[in-house]
Amino acid sequence: MPRTFDELVALMARLRSPEGCPWDREQTYASLAPMLLEEAYEAFEAVEAAREGRPAELRDELGDLLFQIVFYAQVARERGEFDAGDVIEQIHAKMVRRHPHVFGDASAENAEEVLRNWEAIKAEERRAAGKDGGKDDHASLLEGVSPKTPALMEAHQLATKAARVGFDWQRAEDIFDKISEEAGELRVAVGELTESKRQGAPDEALEARVREEVGDLLFAVANLARHLKVEPEAALKLTNRKFRRRFQYIERALRAQGRDPEAATLDEMEALWQEAKGRDK
Repeated sequence: MPRTFDELVALMARLRSPEGCPWDREQTYASLAPMLLEEAYEAFEAVEAAREGRPAELRDELGDLLFQIVFYAQVARERGEFDAGDVIEQIHAKMVRRHPHVFGDASAENAEEVLRNWEAIKAEERRAAGKDGGKDDHASLLEGVSPKTPALMEAHQLATKAARVGFDWQRAEDIFDKISEEAGELRVAVGELTESKRQGAPDEALEARVREEVGDLLFAVANLARHLKVEPEAALKLTNRKFRRRFQYIERALRAQGRDPEAATLDEMEALWQEAKGRDK
């Protein structure tokens, strides 16, 4: 028989009860935080698995993430702050409020209009809640992007927010030009830093400039991904997994020869890399 959300809430309450699990009873907001982040990332990666025809992986990870939410809600309930029902009530009310074109008299002919309305409603909510710093003017459009998110994801979100008011490249081709420009500036900065090191006096300002130029290049690439409707964090995760898989193939192949990477030449490892690449194809 299919289980219900209420049964999951009851299960969590049982786990936290005196008759339940000692480990579950010990958990707090702070101790659960790393697990919440881990489960969110695992669900994030499982989206790709679902796209590749393995939806069960996403189902399982969403279950783990949901359990973390129910866990937090139970801890909050015991503290007399809120419970799972309050969480559902709040998000239900927010979604109705932010979709006046569905539940009210407003109109939105396309996704762009929906997003503009969403941002306007969200800004009004922040002012009403006193989250605009008490200023009379509008809060920044970028307020909703947390600086605590991974940098690549933050770049994607910042540019997405700005694009909603027209601050954006018109074509992906223009971003390729920007990437070339940023790569050129980085090349110049690296050359100048290399020369300063050759002269025995590395320049801290040049090191900072190289760091900044690397960031500019990554930001431009994140914008290209956005224009191509590719989530850059997910794309980089795929490449990370590909690199991990191919390099581990090199390690296994060398171990089979009784060797390790330190004893192999770059040409030998490159040849094995190409073998791994061919296996992927």
